Amino acid sequence: MRRISVSAISRFALAGALLAGGLSQPVLAQDEAGAADDDQLGTIVVTAQRREENLQDVPLSISTLSDERLAAIGSGGQDVRALSARVPSLVVESSFGRTFPRFYIRGLGNTDFDFNASQPVSVVYDDVVLENPILKGFPVFDLDRVEVLRGPQGTLFGRNTPAGIVKFDSVKPGNEVTGHARLSYGRFNALTAEGAVTLPIVDDTLSARLSVLYQRQDDWIDNDNPSAPEDDALEGYEEIALRGQLKFTPTDEQELLITGQYRDLEGTARVFRANIFTRGERGLNANFDRDSVTVDGQNDQQIETYNIAARYTHDLGPVSLISVTSLWGGDAASVGDVDGGFGANFLPPDLFGPGQIPFTAETQDAVPFLTQFTQEVRLESNGDGPFDYQVGFFYFDEDLRIDSTNFSTLGDPFNPVGGPNIFVRQRQSSEAFGIFGAVTVELTDQFSVSGGLRYNDDERDYSVVRSLDTQFPAFLQNPLGTVTRSVSDDNVTWDISATYAATDHINLYARIARGYRAPSIQGRILFPPATATPLEDGVTIGDSETIQSYEAGIKATVLDGRGRINLNGFYYDLNDAQLTAVGGGVNANRLINADNVRGYGFELDTEFKPIPELLLTASLSYNNTEIQDDGLTTAACGATRVDTFPDVSLCTLLDPIVTPAAPFSAAIVNIDGNSLPQAPRWIANWTAAYSIPVGAGEVYAFTDWSYRSKINFFLYESVEFQDGGQLEGGLRIGYKTDSFDVAGFVRNITNDESAVGGIDFNNLTGFVNEPRIWGIEAGFRF
Repeated sequence: MRRISVSAISRFALAGALLAGGLSQPVLAQDEAGAADDDQLGTIVVTAQRREENLQDVPLSISTLSDERLAAIGSGGQDVRALSARVPSLVVESSFGRTFPRFYIRGLGNTDFDFNASQPVSVVYDDVVLENPILKGFPVFDLDRVEVLRGPQGTLFGRNTPAGIVKFDSVKPGNEVTGHARLSYGRFNALTAEGAVTLPIVDDTLSARLSVLYQRQDDWIDNDNPSAPEDDALEGYEEIALRGQLKFTPTDEQELLITGQYRDLEGTARVFRANIFTRGERGLNANFDRDSVTVDGQNDQQIETYNIAARYTHDLGPVSLISVTSLWGGDAASVGDVDGGFGANFLPPDLFGPGQIPFTAETQDAVPFLTQFTQEVRLESNGDGPFDYQVGFFYFDEDLRIDSTNFSTLGDPFNPVGGPNIFVRQRQSSEAFGIFGAVTVELTDQFSVSGGLRYNDDERDYSVVRSLDTQFPAFLQNPLGTVTRSVSDDNVTWDISATYAATDHINLYARIARGYRAPSIQGRILFPPATATPLEDGVTIGDSETIQSYEAGIKATVLDGRGRINLNGFYYDLNDAQLTAVGGGVNANRLINADNVRGYGFELDTEFKPIPELLLTASLSYNNTEIQDDGLTTAACGATRVDTFPDVSLCTLLDPIVTPAAPFSAAIVNIDGNSLPQAPRWIANWTAAYSIPVGAGEVYAFTDWSYRSKINFFLYESVEFQDGGQLEGGLRIGYKTDSFDVAGFVRNITNDESAVGGIDFNNLTGFVNEPRIWGIEAGFRF
């Protein structure tokens, strides 16, 4: 696909960025708080405790993002990864691109790249937990709010929430005709069209809302493979997402909301770049060119997911009965040239590169079948009295199939005819239930206490089969029979908190919480040792982990309602921590348990409106994580000796070496004392929105900036597999009225080039952040 000329737009966007200077939520974000007047910040309503409450009254560390602010952050077709570093302590990254996001809160996450990866950050979409990674990337559009809940959420939300929750709430149908439409066009022929409309069908009884998102982008990365060069070969995609809602209110006491959702995406998988790091040096090297790669393998992905859900609410007087039933399903496939280059070292020098490619690596992971059924029933008290409570039951059932394939990219000594040569088929069924209750008691007008308790029960059955092409070398043959595993556990999680209203505008709170992650199984056994026995089959188990968290904070409204300051500090102990060792000597995942991971830090959220025309926000977080396990080891980067391939680029290890590397075998290092991967100590972001009345509307400028400090890509530490920091900014300048909005935008203004992950089993391969993009957007609402 052909690239458009954008030099004029580029000059306009950069000039706007310079004029904005240090400004750093479109002006639309003033609506985020529902302000009572132009001089004050309004109340932010959250549902972090399953009922609508003022953010300032909830004894939790919470950040929110409205649909308007999300639209600015997501300008130009950004996906859910655009949330990364936009609120304190949150990181989102992916080695699959748009298909499979990985979330981290307070340093806790999971670098696992298998489609059955268990993550300690839960994603909840309209009160429904999305467990499988391919569901967590559902597009963010037509949303009322996003809430990021930090710390264990083991009472009301249950299993697999020891780090926290990212909670999405869509706009619901109302009783009036309302809607909006947005259309944007930008760099790389990127087109985004979004629209939503609410239609009353029967007055105050039946209404519907339809929401649609369409996004596309041209390929823009050239493939400079000498044998088959192609301009504009990679990074294009096309995606459509739909949401339909039907609300039926037969009486004042009853409401039924039926929701259906659908997503279809086709495009490029994550682009891997061979040897963009240099042994012994930090940062990207001269091999890195954002606009080109040299690969010889496939690079495609597709995903299709769908959902049908029903939420029923019945007001019974003193209590309300709430039932949430949901069925999610889908399939996905992603294939990538994992070595990031072309050819291999056994070929003549001009037939491989860039740098050394010890062997070819091209793999595909697919989910041919996924279903997830959930049912929750709960009773919650009504009224504004001093005693509130909730009790409920939750059921979860998942059936998952995963097919993984290794390809011989070219005819080589291991597979002269090329093509697929190793096949792994995983089957997993999971079942869980929970019984929970929570209560809040106002002991005085100023002091209240809350507590909750939940019983969790989890079971998982798993099987995997590996087969090999008949031409695979005999000395590497190890097809294995069917390998089965089963895990189960039950656990009690709880939390207790206290809130003290020091004044009408200052709340103090403290919270102690216990969270739990269920046991998990990892069996992506494409490359276990050829000598493996049924007892050494490469399938690993992560035992249950538990977390004990302590948090205290202050939430203050200042400057006569024109400012808001929320600050908290926290400490946690994560016991039997489930960690994922990826890469190493082979392209595999292994689950290991660390005795303990300790974490501590603070989070600060501020918002100020010094004058009606100016809205400023700033947030900051500090997270210190440390693995505490004297004997914990893992395999380091793959080729750490040069006996076989004398010119292979090697990584420089910073951890104590327990077992030196040998040919075809990585070094084993001790990782006690290391920080967690993808866990920056510092995250900061700041925004500014300024408007000037003009005619019937206003001209506005909005800019947002985010920063994260150094991250390591793996459990072990090396000089090369890390990134020293990332700073990205965005700018939006436009004119709006109550009915329409026209704007120009630019994302990643400075064109920051940062590595966000690496592949370590073959060479010094990495992948990077998104480039600078710009465009124009028009929208209207009614």
